Order: sequence, then C-alpha cells, then structure tokens
Amino acid sequence: MQATTLSASKAIGRRSLLRWACLVAAGGTSSHLHPASGAQAPWPVEGGLRITGVRLVRTRPRQPLPAYTPDPGSYWANREAARPIEIYPKYTGRRGPGSKWMPDPGGPLSAFTVEIETNKGIKGYGRGGHGGGPVVEGHLKKLLLGENPLDTERLWDVMWRATLFYGRAGAVVHAISGVDLALWDIAGKVWDSPVYKLLGGRTWERVPAYGTGNDIEQSVAFGFKKIKLALPHGPADGRDGLKKNVALVKRAREALGPDGEIMIDCWMALSEDYTIQLADALEAYRVYWLEEVLPPDEYEGFARLRSRIKSTFLATGEHEYTRYGFRRLLSHDAVDIWQPDINWCGGMTELRRIGAMALAHGVRLIPHAGGAPDAIHYLVTLPQLSWAETTIPAPGGPDEVYELYAEQRRLSHGPEGIYVQPSEKPGFGWDFDVA
Repeated sequence: MQATTLSASKAIGRRSLLRWACLVAAGGTSSHLHPASGAQAPWPVEGGLRITGVRLVRTRPRQPLPAYTPDPGSYWANREAARPIEIYPKYTGRRGPGSKWMPDPGGPLSAFTVEIETNKGIKGYGRGGHGGGPVVEGHLKKLLLGENPLDTERLWDVMWRATLFYGRAGAVVHAISGVDLALWDIAGKVWDSPVYKLLGGRTWERVPAYGTGNDIEQSVAFGFKKIKLALPHGPADGRDGLKKNVALVKRAREALGPDGEIMIDCWMALSEDYTIQLADALEAYRVYWLEEVLPPDEYEGFARLRSRIKSTFLATGEHEYTRYGFRRLLSHDAVDIWQPDINWCGGMTELRRIGAMALAHGVRLIPHAGGAPDAIHYLVTLPQLSWAETTIPAPGGPDEVYELYAEQRRLSHGPEGIYVQPSEKPGFGWDFDVA
C-alpha cells in the first residue's frame, strides 16, 4: 500500500510539473504563470515581467588578464591565414586590428553586446555578430519594448517575420541572435537557474575541447589533445603555399603524437580542385576534418567534394544561418559535420532547432566557438558526443595569465585533454561589468 501511494504521488508530481512546463512554453505571461488558488508552482516564477529597455553596451571583464606583450611570431599576434579575399593581392589574410578588409574594431559594424532591461530590475545580456548592432537599435528594439522577455519563442518569430524583407541571414540574424541570448539570460535569472537547466539539464558533466590557433607547441603544452589550425595559404599561393600548409600539419602531428586530433579551418578560401589536392597531400597525417573549404553558398560543391574525399570529414556551418540554411546543407548531403555559431545562427532558440534537425538525421553537431560561456550551456545538454571549440591567450605571458583564463573559462584536464563546462550562476553566468 505504501509503495502504491508513493507511486501515485510521484505520478501526480510529474503531471503537475509537465502542466507547468507546458504553461511556460505556451507564453510565460503573468496570467499563465500563477497557479490556481491554494496551489503552488514547482519553481519560483516572476509574474508581470515586461521589457523596459534595449541598448547596446560595452563590457569589461571583472578580473582582467594581466597585460603582457605576446610573442611576435604567435598566430594570435597577426592572425595571418587563407581568406577568400586574398585573390586580390592588395589585401592580406590578416583579421582583427590592422586588417585592410574587415570592419574597423570598435566601430558600428563590430560584434556587439545587447542589454535588455525589465520592469523588475532583471537585466539580460547577449552577444551577436558583425553588423547586428544597428539592426537591434534601429528595428528590433521597437518590437521588444513592453513584451514579456520569457516569451522567447514568440519574440524570435516576431523578429524573424518583421525582418524577412531585408534579412534572413547575415547581420540581421546576428542581431536576432544577440537579442535571443539576452532573453535566455533573463530567463535564467528569473528562475535563479543556469541556462542549461532550462534546456533540460546536463547530458554531460563537461565537454571535451579543442584548441584553435597555430601556436601548436603552446596548445600541446597547455594540455590539448585536439587542435584546429588556421590554413595559412590558399590557391593564390600556388604549390609553394601548399607545401607550407603540409609542413604546418606535419609539425602538428609530430607535436600531438599519433593519437591526437587535427582539424583545419580553411575559412571559405579554397576551390574544389585545391581542396582535393590538399586532402590528398594531408592524407598521411590523419586530419580529422577540413572546415569551410568553400564559400557557404556552394552547396553543390560541398556535395561533390564529399563524394570524392574519403580521407577526412568535411565540416561547415559557421557562416550558415537558421534552420533553413542548415536544411539546405541537409538536402544536398553536403558535409559530415555542422558548425552553427550561437551568436550568428539565430541564438539559443534557433540553435536548438538546428540541433534537433542534426540529431534526427544523424549529422554530427560541433558548434563554432562551442566553448564560449553561452554556447557551452547548450553543448552539455546535447544527447550526442560533441567537442567545444576554445582558445587560449597568445604565448609570451606569465603563468598567471593562463591560470586565470582557465579558471574564468572553466577549463579542466582529463583523458581527452582539455574540457569545458558551463557556469552554475543564473543565466549564462557572464563575468563582466558594463563599461
């Protein structure tokens, strides 16, 4: 009898929890969120919540890394690599400060952080990609003011439909991404919960990471057993450039040993013919994947390459947008691995849809910048083995630089090298102040 009563009690509890989950998903307005008289919600709920402010902000870390001068030859000091624009000799492959072809850092087209404020004093923060800031200020703000920030699904759809006539990809989806992430940050703070718990809780305690950058020896010494290289040379550099590419990968294989994993980021800079030459030249070094070998819209080209190249996997998606873009990749059977970026592809709301599509069709999902403080909340919930991309500061600094960085990014060591895990603080656990 006791067992029967306990079982019935548990069933009632599950039904009650499911009812409240459905109510929250249905809208999250105050009328939905308050239980019937005498009942008690299974978690604390903030009723009558409304958005009262939307603005772009600059942030600074609460505990900055110690200042130092990076080694002059390090990858992160110059970021020279193959780029699609390098077919024009006047432009170099350099990204970031000093680039001849990218938007100026700190200008209106830079990546941005948006702050969304509510009438309850709760604020959320989200980051979006290049060009999205003006869209947030000039359009999305008017769609958000007065709305309940917990209505993430409806607000995403409102922003999407309102921008279809000039958006669907690029800067507009960057803008939607940043706003969506700020809304999820608010939701975590409303329910005093890290975002990953709102997504269904952990599948993994921590996620294996790979280190991006060409400072190979530093990455290996730090503990990475998986590294991603930025391909230094593209087709414009001819056979000599191809030989230098092979030499870099050979160096990485020697540093990692036979069991480490090597990935190569080609950043949309190659042709089909060059990709085949590169794959053939690198076969002896067991490269795990070639990333973004072609421009994003070359769906047919990716499919042709995938049918021919068997020595490595093909990956893309960093510069793909929304479930519709990834559906095109799927319809062409274009690549083995999808790499959506949470700050660019449509935010957490859309990343979940892309992930569901990948799971349903057996495509591996390894998001770009997956070890970032926002994206890692999704990765620990994903019921599929994945890796988290991360970086470390350039070589040349004192030990405390790398120790503090590892602490701030929640990096740890284990059998697969370096791992990442999310913050346990409410929301995304951002560790910055508004400047």
